[in-house]
Amino acid sequence: MHGRPRKAPKPEDEAASSAKAQKLRALQTQFFSFHHNKIYTKEAVELSAKLLEINPESYTAWNYRKLAVEHYLNLPDCNPDSIKSVLDDELRVVENALRQNFKSYGAWHHRKWVLSKGHSLIDNELRLLDKFQKADSRNFHAWNYRRFVAESMKRSEQDELKYTEDMIYANFSNYSAWHNRSVLLSALFDKKAEGFLLKEKVLPEEYEFIHQAIFTDPDDQSGWFYHLWLLDQTVTTDSPLLASSWPGHGSDVLLVGDRCYNGSAFSPFSALHSDSGSFPIVLYFNQPVRGVNSSTVTVECGFNKNEDLLWKPLSASNSQTARVWVAHLKVSSSDLHSTVEVSVGHTKGIISTRGFEYSHPSMLSFKVHVQPMERDSSQVSVAESISLREENFKVYGKQSEESIIDSFDQLIIKNGHETTASNWRFEALAKEIECFRELLSLVDCKIGKLTLARLLKAYDAMSYPFANKLVHSEEVLELYSDLMKLDRTHYQFYKDERSIVLLQKVTSSKGSLLQHCFQYKDSVSSAICGPICLRLNNLSLSRMGAFEKLLWVQMLDLSHNELQSIEGLEAMQLLSCLSLRNNKLRSLTALEPLRKLKLLRILDISYNQIGDHSIDTTRYVCSSPLSHSVGSELNRDETVTSDVALINNWEAFYIFKDFNLNQLDIVGNTIADEKFKSVLVKIMPKLKQLDGKLLD
Repeated sequence: MHGRPRKAPKPEDEAASSAKAQKLRALQTQFFSFHHNKIYTKEAVELSAKLLEINPESYTAWNYRKLAVEHYLNLPDCNPDSIKSVLDDELRVVENALRQNFKSYGAWHHRKWVLSKGHSLIDNELRLLDKFQKADSRNFHAWNYRRFVAESMKRSEQDELKYTEDMIYANFSNYSAWHNRSVLLSALFDKKAEGFLLKEKVLPEEYEFIHQAIFTDPDDQSGWFYHLWLLDQTVTTDSPLLASSWPGHGSDVLLVGDRCYNGSAFSPFSALHSDSGSFPIVLYFNQPVRGVNSSTVTVECGFNKNEDLLWKPLSASNSQTARVWVAHLKVSSSDLHSTVEVSVGHTKGIISTRGFEYSHPSMLSFKVHVQPMERDSSQVSVAESISLREENFKVYGKQSEESIIDSFDQLIIKNGHETTASNWRFEALAKEIECFRELLSLVDCKIGKLTLARLLKAYDAMSYPFANKLVHSEEVLELYSDLMKLDRTHYQFYKDERSIVLLQKVTSSKGSLLQHCFQYKDSVSSAICGPICLRLNNLSLSRMGAFEKLLWVQMLDLSHNELQSIEGLEAMQLLSCLSLRNNKLRSLTALEPLRKLKLLRILDISYNQIGDHSIDTTRYVCSSPLSHSVGSELNRDETVTSDVALINNWEAFYIFKDFNLNQLDIVGNTIADEKFKSVLVKIMPKLKQLDGKLLD
């Protein structure tokens, strides 16, 4: 273990081990007899103590002693002195067990339970902890117990903070002490304790403190984790903010009935085709929030009542907390021109996962123009083939370019309060950037490069959109490229981070975005809405990001990348045409975010790896298996239970059953045989074209 070679046991060691096992089995046999018969005599209780001294991990023995204690405390002749005697005996048993194994979960839990009875002196506990922490200063069990003791003693966070400082100076590599320091400072910040009211006074001192550890031993990870926590405290705002929305403030939305709009009077960012006569309002917050409803978000317009709107969170785990919330506004065909005003957070109720209120009310205003058109049956009787291939696109003309550029600013949320980072945050980050550039000039340190990349990325995020560009994006991309070469063990992590930075760069300015915007050759197709196709193909992307800047996208080409997950794509509620051709999607469950895209009509997932792997090892990368939603909404009474083919393809049924696709391409995946295609046709009766072939 931990790189130590195994040694063959000596004969005398084997004999001693055998004797110990035999003694343990005899004790266990006698103990279980007492336990099952509920015998709590002095002899029986002492026997359990002997068992725990040999094996402190015997949870059954600890639970037996709890029952024995309750038995004695409920005796008629029980008095305060006898209660104290019983509990003191328990503390001695725990201490003896901890001497055998001071990382025993059961022993530490039992000690907490004894002290919670309130009849024992807790002052001795710190002295006991000092002994154990001298033996192993990084024992997280002891630190966890210390927090319990400090709270029970009403010991101040400031005193405990001084203790962590002493322990860190004794050993810079004490990760548990660094962690406890972050816990204590978080509590002091939350309580706004004296001396800790302003982070700008505390955090710079903490940066200086951590520099001593990092520069002393750059290869030790303990200090780096604490530095990452400090960075999060520096850049994260307590109160949630509205990062972006669709429709954008000041925009004109053209809603077309059965045919797409093909004029230049309206921005291509906001022309939308809708069969249902409604369109989504999307709110994208900078952190997950709950409480978005008709009380906290009011929508005023001539054709809909605010209380009729149902706000839904777009969360992969189906929780009621999410960054992205959506409601569908129903439009009256008789009201062709209306102004819609959306008021966010003017009444309390929107709360972040950290418990902070949304305290920056926002107002969005946009105009809706309805253009009803009669259906031409000759045009819709045959399914149209939409192919996001190179030959089907053309570069925008000068007039269209100007239309896109003029519309770009509407994609960024503009609140009445311009949220800027305070000067101390910029100064702190700038100082850290200078510090770590100096460190990297002295030593070649992988975690130093990673930290510098994070600092530069955080500085750019705070500067944008006021600087209107990401100053350090090229340097950050280069750092992640270096890390991908230097540290192959964590290659995928660096590649994912690099992909996000690349997308942020692409979407950071009008010029860079325009380089990826193309016009589909058939702009009057009734299968798609709006002429813009955002082409992010051949960028070697392994992870998606920057969704707050992509809410307007209706046609998206992500082909020829390395995506294994498309988590977050559910935020792009306007998507009607999507190409994921030639990626690394490994399962049908990877498509789950697409279930929330109600306007999606054309999907290309050809030439992925779906079906190659019997077990989807990436399925739980970002969430717990216990919270995964695949299959959780299935109704047992659905007719699927009578169809064997669908039962055997329940994941396909779950993923595709709510889709309203006209066109699907799945060729090139192992799973895509004729039998599976027949299942897809059953699941999606409205499907008109599969793998380029018209369906009957």
